[in-house]
Amino acid sequence: MEKEKIVMEEQTCKHTLTSIRDTLDVVGGKWKLILLFVLFDDKKKFNEICRETGISPRILSKELQELEINGLISRRVCDTKPITVEYELTEYSKTLSELITAMCKWGKFHRQKIVSSTTP
Repeated sequence: MEKEKIVMEEQTCKHTLTSIRDTLDVVGGKWKLILLFVLFDDKKKFNEICRETGISPRILSKELQELEINGLISRRVCDTKPITVEYELTEYSKTLSELITAMCKWGKFHRQKIVSSTTP
């Protein structure tokens, strides 16, 4: 009985680690969650996102492409001269709202903790 419990715990742990790895593969890195947050309010053009985030155009293009491949944002080429491209969140990306909210709360808490521990 005890051996079965240990095997089940190991399987659960491996499944959990795989799930965390999968999540980080999709939204990990320096910019992805920030980009999702920036697009939370409304669709934006490439240059707007670039200005708002301070990400270089080359990196921004790569990050947006990865988010699009994973179904988190949609890309629309506008019929304008010069050509502009708009990005917006998909319905699927809204499944990350709890994660983003939790990370925002934790980040505020952490910053406050660090700042209060370094001030005399």
